[in-house]
Amino acid sequence: MRISKIAKRYARALLDIGKEDGKYERYGSELKEFAKICSENQDFLNILSSPIFSVEERMKILDKVLKKINFSEVVNNFLRVLLERKRINRVFEITEYYSMLLDEFLGIARAKIITARPIKKKTLDKLVAALEKFTSKKVEAETEVDESIIGGVVVRIGNLVLDGSIVAQLEGLKESLKRSGWR
Repeated sequence: MRISKIAKRYARALLDIGKEDGKYERYGSELKEFAKICSENQDFLNILSSPIFSVEERMKILDKVLKKINFSEVVNNFLRVLLERKRINRVFEITEYYSMLLDEFLGIARAKIITARPIKKKTLDKLVAALEKFTSKKVEAETEVDESIIGGVVVRIGNLVLDGSIVAQLEGLKESLKRSGWR
């Protein structure tokens, strides 16, 4: 997902407030919860975003939902501002960028580890420890099985891709043979 400048600005503003009062993790989880509600109830988000209804009508709907959820007053006010300024439809972008900023602030790197077969816990722990040493950050790993890589492992951390798969090694060998004139 491409994140707009507007979404980045709002996410930074909320994180700055969270840093001031120490509740940055709470705000992030509340924002994720609201985004989840919106993704599960697309009609709800459509109503909040719709110019057919007045801002006052949409605000009443938002307030009714927020009373039932019991979010912090800061997040409630943040969501009200998004609605007033016609930015509520950016809640997914804002949430994603907020999570990225929060990870950066907390020194967390999110890694996606792809293997051809399920990886054993002991092996995963060793790999995560090596990645933590490599990145100098705490690594939170998500694993995925993709049989098409044949064997080995592919690790994605942000824009960095470490490809140790058999497929990548075979491609490298193929390119080497082409360069040496082998057909």
